[in-house]
Amino acid sequence: MNEVLARLGLSEVNPGAASGGWLETHGRVVSSFNPTTGEALASVQLCSAADYRTVVQRAQEAFVGWRMLPAPKRGEIVREIGVALRAHKADLGSLITMEVGKLRSEGEGEVQEAIDMADFAVGLSRQLNGLTMHSERPNHRMYEQWHPLGVVGVITAFNFPHAVWAWNAMLGLVCGDPVIWKPSLKAPLTAIATHQICDAVLARHGWSGVLGLVIGDDADVGEAMIHDRAVPLISATGSCRMGRHIGQAVAARLGRSLLELGGNNAIIVNKDADLDLALRAVAFGAMGTSGERCTTTRRLLLHEDIADTFLPKLVAAYKSVRIGDPLQDGVLVGPLIDEGAVQLFEAAIAAAKTQGAELLAGGARVDGPGHFVQPTLFRAASNLPIVHEETFAPILYVSTWRDLDEAIAMNNAVDQGLSSAIFTDSFRAAERFLSHAGSDCGIANVNIGTSGAEIGGAFGGEKDTGGGREAGSDSWKSYMRRQTNTLNWGTTLPLAQGVKFDL
Repeated sequence: MNEVLARLGLSEVNPGAASGGWLETHGRVVSSFNPTTGEALASVQLCSAADYRTVVQRAQEAFVGWRMLPAPKRGEIVREIGVALRAHKADLGSLITMEVGKLRSEGEGEVQEAIDMADFAVGLSRQLNGLTMHSERPNHRMYEQWHPLGVVGVITAFNFPHAVWAWNAMLGLVCGDPVIWKPSLKAPLTAIATHQICDAVLARHGWSGVLGLVIGDDADVGEAMIHDRAVPLISATGSCRMGRHIGQAVAARLGRSLLELGGNNAIIVNKDADLDLALRAVAFGAMGTSGERCTTTRRLLLHEDIADTFLPKLVAAYKSVRIGDPLQDGVLVGPLIDEGAVQLFEAAIAAAKTQGAELLAGGARVDGPGHFVQPTLFRAASNLPIVHEETFAPILYVSTWRDLDEAIAMNNAVDQGLSSAIFTDSFRAAERFLSHAGSDCGIANVNIGTSGAEIGGAFGGEKDTGGGREAGSDSWKSYMRRQTNTLNWGTTLPLAQGVKFDL
């Protein structure tokens, strides 16, 4: 563990702000803890609101030059960032595992996601295209172009302490925007290590200050950022409650917000589905990352004809899964992030029992050091209040249905609309699920689970999930401003719509 921290340049006490180098900070000192052991990894001195202002000022200064660097040249620097991340993939992956409790493969997978995002952004740097339109006026030409937006603020949650920043930062950089990162106080070391690696590449090219890092309390740094007119876009990942607050604050200053909030995701399993395939998807979706993904499968909707066949296999999987140190081979379920998460897990278990849900597996914390709980399986009516709540823990509620329209209605009945899936060999059932009257989620899959997304597709959801889209497709447009241009190459001044104004 100490060797990994040393190789990533993490000293015992780390500064909480950076822009063109590490800054002296003036906030309190907090520690980052290993959720597997409960031991402190290192400490960070947080930044104050004044420190935040310094970072923003430096980012604004960097923007003046960075926006004028041709986009393909910005893409070349991002390509080198991807190369640097590749060189540190193993250590960064281990750090993520130590700091947030993910399996080693998931930690390294998160770094690979950032690498993939860099590759995607490099190609995109030559494709920031606008449209050409025909003018109704003679001797006129119309087109639109995209300009860099300005300083982008990125607020990330603990559960993806590396990749979600990269979703935003790689696109923001090629679009010509400086990026200021406010990470979760539960995962500051991953942010510090990531920033050091990426900023070193920019500094080598004379662009230090384009990336900024501010680690601080919400009351000091978070509030300053979301109310700051110098930051035209706030991209935030977190709870629905947090998203509502940020959305209102940013809207009040007519800024832009890109929100990736909660999910209460369901898998529908039809009676004609490949049940072995569905079983593997449900197990990973519900138990993977200890249930601490926004795309975690939290509801399983089984056709009633297959419930008695499918459920015993699922119960057996829950009872056989290995819980333990996520750095060890063979472990499939690591710890929750902290004691508060364990308490929320226990409260949800108690509520489910009180509301009449039938416990099929799990349901308790695991004795010993760290913050471990048993993956838990309930059979429950789909309309129970607890089923409609998102608990960031490995709890799965199983309900049954008879008619596909009923299943789709159950899928859509929760406040969030992030990810959804159906397992079926029926073409008609799949298309019904994907139709205008089907899933209301931003992600709708057929014969794959709810958890996990590839770079290239736009990631995000509807309703209380916030409506944001990141990572793929045309999500780059969020980081730029659109400008429509009309050029008159004639010698007269005709007005649109036939308007006459003759002097």
